[in-house]
Amino acid sequence: MIIRTDKWLLNSYDKPLELCKQLIGLFENATTYEIYEYLVLHGMYQPDKDGKEQVRQLKEKRIWDIVVEEEKKLQQLWHGPDIPIFIFPSDAHNEILKQEFNGKAGLAFKDKLFLFISTDNSEMEIRALLTHEYNHVCRLTHYQKAEKDYVLLDTLILEGLAESAVLERFGQSYLSHWMSFYSEEELEQMWRTKVSPYIHTRKSSIDHDEILYGLPDSPRMLGYCVGYYLVQKFIKEQHSTVGELLNEPSQSFLK
Repeated sequence: MIIRTDKWLLNSYDKPLELCKQLIGLFENATTYEIYEYLVLHGMYQPDKDGKEQVRQLKEKRIWDIVVEEEKKLQQLWHGPDIPIFIFPSDAHNEILKQEFNGKAGLAFKDKLFLFISTDNSEMEIRALLTHEYNHVCRLTHYQKAEKDYVLLDTLILEGLAESAVLERFGQSYLSHWMSFYSEEELEQMWRTKVSPYIHTRKSSIDHDEILYGLPDSPRMLGYCVGYYLVQKFIKEQHSTVGELLNEPSQSFLK
């Protein structure tokens, strides 16, 4: 279910806290400011003088209609839930977002999804982004483990499945660029030496994110790349599709 945030933005672009008031029921025990701060941390815009033009361009490019079309396909493909999807402009001043993600980002929960999109993003990029993020929603829905109980292995498989979904639907050219950082031999070695000893690290631990993102001394995007490697290896061995693996226990991918 696509929420027509284009209408929200036309009326209240300069007042993002007003927009976030409409999200208050979706975040338990969070204030409007806390919601906005959290969304900005993950790529949401901060108002600037060119912002309304950015919104106009996104409308002109039919972003909301594209996401409506794609969501229907993905729901049918993966028997996914009908959840609210919110689209906002991305933060044009976030240099890391621009350099590493071409100005786009997503934030997925079991019961809602946010997309942060730049006017530079192509239609296919947006479809691939939604594929990745909605796959997260489906994994969180179909896999019978509470997200609060996730450990590093669960996150590796979550990300590996989502990126494999992009490969399956759109091909290698729409994968995240860091998937080309390492050879299979390097990934196998890094899995054994740098990642596998920590697979039971809880999601709330600092070590979890340091391994996932490759901070501060690990190879860049280590966990993402290793997760994709593990899922791809399993898919090839089992001749499976991503849709068939949405409820597969994380531990299975290590066999």
